[in-house]
Amino acid sequence: MSDSLTERLEELKRRMARIDARYQGEPAPETRALPGGREVQTGRGAHWEFEELWPAHYRHGTADVGALSELPADLLQALVNEEVTAPVGRWAFLDTETSGLSGGSGTFAFLVGVGWISERGFELRQFFMREHGEEPSLLEALSECLQGFDLLVTYNGRAFDQPLLETRYRLSRIPEPFPRMKHVDLLYSARRLWRLALDSCRLQELEQRILGVERHGDVAGGLIPNLYFQYLNTRDFRPLAPVITHNAIDILSLACLTAIVPVAFREPARLSAGAEMVALARYFRNEGRLEEAVSLMRGALSRQLDDALLWETLWQTAEMERKLGRMGAAVALWSELSTVANPRRGEALEKLGLYYERNERNYGLALEMTLAAFEFEPTEVLRKRAARLGKKAGGGPLLL
Repeated sequence: MSDSLTERLEELKRRMARIDARYQGEPAPETRALPGGREVQTGRGAHWEFEELWPAHYRHGTADVGALSELPADLLQALVNEEVTAPVGRWAFLDTETSGLSGGSGTFAFLVGVGWISERGFELRQFFMREHGEEPSLLEALSECLQGFDLLVTYNGRAFDQPLLETRYRLSRIPEPFPRMKHVDLLYSARRLWRLALDSCRLQELEQRILGVERHGDVAGGLIPNLYFQYLNTRDFRPLAPVITHNAIDILSLACLTAIVPVAFREPARLSAGAEMVALARYFRNEGRLEEAVSLMRGALSRQLDDALLWETLWQTAEMERKLGRMGAAVALWSELSTVANPRRGEALEKLGLYYERNERNYGLALEMTLAAFEFEPTEVLRKRAARLGKKAGGGPLLL
């Protein structure tokens, strides 16, 4: 018998042993223990758990873990339109590692991490299923853990992690723990703040650019599902061990970013980067907070901005000044845009033409601005307006 055939038979025997053990209610011998952590028994079976503690003196990049315990209870209120006040020790930071990246009823979370702030520092508990039959036990233990918290903090958890877990709870016929908890998804606020300043708002990107954390030996997120299925087939945990670390660091970084992002929304005057100021100003504008938005944008105009963002910021600031009834300020900004080459130059000239016609009754200057705008965009509206202004200015009909 060839060596390759012998190896196949031995592998088949191992798989059959695992299947037999599963139906007998016991895990296969080689899967009973994993490096680190412990087996946990629940009323629905068993699963594996890992625990981690980052002490209060630990620094995660530029973040001070000990300072997390001093965060105010209402810190996250600035990010959402509902009451989310809760003592910092009642915040749960959650992230999952799953069998697929697209969600759906066939996708499950084989690893769920929950972190929290305590006097000791930042603590983490990770729930891992060594095989799919351990899912009910994992879910029950996760529910029990979350009973100690009032506020859930995630990164893209509102669209992915929570719906996925809710589906798994329903399929397992276990009551889900989420309805009583408030949920703050930090992704949306992070995008509002950094989408103009950074190429990506992925958690790992913010971790590196904002916290100054450099990971070594990390696993790419797209590889994680395959690594888990490889583990199920081989029972070799070693390739999967970096996934446990990946999940742990994700949750620690989420907690540290949670201490940073809300401060910008609560105290925007502390911002110093122009792109961040513009991004937050746009959010304030959309929320109807025009005075705050104008203040931020004018502050950003005194910082370093790339040309495209500079012209757009000038334009948006002028529009908000107009809405606030400060026409002198708006005219000054339109005039600035009208004198140099930029994508908004024609529109600025058109705005000036309307202003001089309607506010100043200076039809000659209004005509001049309208004709200049027509050169940039020869529309029918501008042609008719120029003809009308030509008559008002006392000249003959214009042929455009």
